[in-house]
Amino acid sequence: MSRLKNFLTRNKSLFIITALIFAADRISKILALKYLTAVGSIEVAPFFRLTYVENTGAAFGSFKNGNLYLALISVAVLFMMFKWKAEVEKLGRCASVGFIFIVAGALGNMYDRLALGFVVDYFDFIVWPVFNVADSFICIGAGLIMLDIFKDWRRKKSEVK
Repeated sequence: MSRLKNFLTRNKSLFIITALIFAADRISKILALKYLTAVGSIEVAPFFRLTYVENTGAAFGSFKNGNLYLALISVAVLFMMFKWKAEVEKLGRCASVGFIFIVAGALGNMYDRLALGFVVDYFDFIVWPVFNVADSFICIGAGLIMLDIFKDWRRKKSEVK
C-alpha cells in the first residue's frame, strides 16, 4: 500500500494533467454527441468542418469494427507505457509531457470504446481523416517523445566525434 501511495505522490502532476485532458476530451465528445449527431456536419471554414463520426476502427479507417480488439490493445499500450515510464522520462522534459499526453489520449479513446462501442470523432479538415481531442494528444505526445529521442541521438552522436 505504501508503494502505491509513493507512486501517487510522486506522479501528482501526471494525474492532474491526465485528468484535465481526459475531461476536455469527454466534454468535447459529449458536445459532439449532443449537437452533431442529428446534423452530421457543420462547416466552420472552407477547410474545416465539425463532422460526427462513430469510429469502430483505428487511424485512417484501419481495423474497422475491431472495437474490442482495439480496446485490448489500448490496455496493453497503457501497461507498456507505465512499464517504460522511467526510461521515457530519462529522455527529457518533452518526452515526459509526451508520455502524459499519450496516456490521457489513450484513456479518452478507450473510455469511448468501452462505454459507447465506438470512438466519437468530429474534427474534419476534409483532406485528413476525422479525429478528436484524444487523437490530437496522442499524436502530439508521440511527437514530443520523438523530439527528445532525436535530441538524445544528436547528443550521443556529437559525443562520439
